[in-house]
Parts: sequence; C-alpha cells; structure tokens
Amino acid sequence: MKKTNRYIVAISGIVLHLMLGSTYAWSVYRNPIMEETGWSASSVAFAFSLAIFCLGLSAAFMGRLVEKFGPRVTGTISAVLYALGNILTGVAIDRQELWLLYFAYGILGGLGLGAGYITPVSTIIKWFPDKRGLATGLAIMGFGFASLLTSPIAQVLIADFGVSKTFYILGIIYFVVMFVVSQFIKRPTEEELASLSKASTTKHSTTPAEKGMTANQALKTKEFYLLWIMLFINISCGLGLISAASPMAQDMTGMSAEAAALMVGILGLFNGFGRLLWAALSDYIGRPLTFTLLLVVSLIISALLLVAHVPIIFIIAMSLVMTCYGAGFSLLPAYLSDIFGTRELAAIHGFALTAWAMAGLAGPILLSSTYELFNNYTTTLLVFIVIYLIALLLSLYLTRLVKKNT
Repeated sequence: MKKTNRYIVAISGIVLHLMLGSTYAWSVYRNPIMEETGWSASSVAFAFSLAIFCLGLSAAFMGRLVEKFGPRVTGTISAVLYALGNILTGVAIDRQELWLLYFAYGILGGLGLGAGYITPVSTIIKWFPDKRGLATGLAIMGFGFASLLTSPIAQVLIADFGVSKTFYILGIIYFVVMFVVSQFIKRPTEEELASLSKASTTKHSTTPAEKGMTANQALKTKEFYLLWIMLFINISCGLGLISAASPMAQDMTGMSAEAAALMVGILGLFNGFGRLLWAALSDYIGRPLTFTLLLVVSLIISALLLVAHVPIIFIIAMSLVMTCYGAGFSLLPAYLSDIFGTRELAAIHGFALTAWAMAGLAGPILLSSTYELFNNYTTTLLVFIVIYLIALLLSLYLTRLVKKNT
C-alpha cells in the first residue's frame, strides 16, 4: 500500500487556511463597497462580524462532520460554501441588496470558514504526534498571514475590474484551490498511525495520540471549560485591541493616521508569526507553561500600553500583544490533544472555537462601550489587565490539574 507523505497533508492544510484567512482582508473591500452601494460603514462591517460569529458557531457541528465523514468531505463543503458566499457577495453589491450581503458573506461564507478552519487541524496533529505544536502552528499561521497575500491582489482587481467582479474572480479561485488541496488532506490509516505513534517523542502529552476521550466526555470535564474561558479572554482582549489599534495609536501617542495604518499592517505580521513561534516553543516547554507565559506577557504589555506615549514603544508593545493573540489559536488544538487525545479532536476543537464566536462580539463591544463611557482608553486597558489576570489564574489552576493527571 502506498504511504502518504505527511508533509503533503500539512502543506495542503496551510494552503486551505491561506484561502480562508482572506476574510481578514475585509477592510480592503469596505470603502469600495460603500462607494458603489451607499451603505454605511457599520452596515458593511457587520457582514464581517457575522462571518466570524458563524465561523465560531459552525465549527462545533462541523467538527462532528470531520470525525464522521473525514477531512476531504468537509474541505470540499468549505470550498463550495466559501466560494459561493464570495460570488453571491458580488451579486449583492451589483443588486445593492444588503440582506443578500449578510446571507452570502456572513452566513454562507461564515459556514464555509467554520468548515474549512476545522478541517485540517486535527488531521495534521495525527500526522505529527511528535510535533503537535509546530504542525498546528504552521497550518493556523496560514490563516493569520492570508490578508497580506489577499490585500494587494484584491486592490489590483478592484482597480481593474471593480469590487463586485473582484468577488466573482476570487470566489472561483477559492473554489478551485480549496477543492484541489482538500483532496490531499486525509487521516492516517491504522497502520500509519501506529507507526507514527511508535516514532513519536512527544513529552508533554497526557493522552496517547491514537486514544483519548469522545467529545461528549471532554465536555463533562473541568479542563475543557477552563481552556474555553482562557481562549475567550485572550481573543476578546486581542480583538478589542485590533478593532481600535489605529485610533488608540493616534489618541495615545499622537501618531498620524498614515503611520497608524502602517502599524496595523505590521501587527498582521506579528499575528501570523505568533501563531507559529509560540506553538513551536510549546513542543519544548509544554502547552501549560506556554499558555501561562503568553498571558503573563499580555498582562505586562497591557500595563506598558498605559504609559507608552512614544510611538515606537506603542508599536512594539502592540506587536507583542498580537503574537499572544495569534498564539491562542495555534496552541488550542495541541493543548486539547495533550489533554483529551485525538480520538475526536476535530469535534472537541470545534466546540472550543465557540469561544471565538462569543469573543468576536464581546471584545470590540467591551472596548467601544468603555471608551464611550469614560472617553479614554486608559479605563479599557485597566479592564483588560484585570481580565488577563483572571485568565492567568485559571491557566495556573489548569496547569496544576494537568500535572496531577500526568
């Protein structure tokens, strides 16, 4: 029987996430959509928020589908839904139908994002039991970096063909690429799994890769909910800071609008690199210590932002926070596999990602509401510091539980 090259599986997963992560380039489309349709900025922005919300919620049941039908099927479903969502977004702009924008990009596109995001991660972990953190870090890094690839391409297409045709063109490209790479994302056979597990040198897993709990069993444990809350806090604070990075920089350091826009681009790089670097580190020092360290860094940097009135210090501080924000996504599946095994990892990971759906609403709302109440970002940062401290205490408690079970 022909053996599958595990690196082909990993590269296919990275490419799939590169296509899906293009959703982070939504801000490129905002002004052209507003000019063509006359819709308000908040109306256009809501389509993106709805897509992220649907991503988080759909990941829960899509994880079940990965376990039942395999990653090829869910990858293909993702290709169809995400491509169709983008193409119908073009139709919505042409016809100036706001409800269709929400249905196409927010719901169909969001469901496609959820199906595709969950598809490769648990599969790649099964192929790399010796490097769980690095493997998932690489795949999820693709999602973080995608906007750097998509933004310039989308800008050129919009200038040459207009915004609605851009969605038609990209929708077709997404479908072809995602459909093709999904066919290479397959689970290891029993024989391959046994061989990989025998060769594995994983030190930090409490559960053998090929064994573990079902999703229903995992949902009855304290460990799952501790991780869920930690992820929710990390994403809420990270998204809150991302959503106001530019105005915060201008308000707190006197940075120009142009410089602040450049800073936002730099933050995207650190968001992507953070997913890989922290995850790779976790293979050496363990997931519990890594998650605790990133929360300590977030706590210290949030405090530094209170007094960072010099632009360069503010940029460095925000960049470090962004590595921690991105790291939460890449550490999660490896951490879950350490505790619960990979038996139904896709389903467990899917349920955990509901924290992303909730945080996508909570983070930006928390930041904007505290700013409106107190008319400064100081109070907001103080609130974030308290919340990060709660997450840190929970992480220390979870570390103790994990050690007890080792």
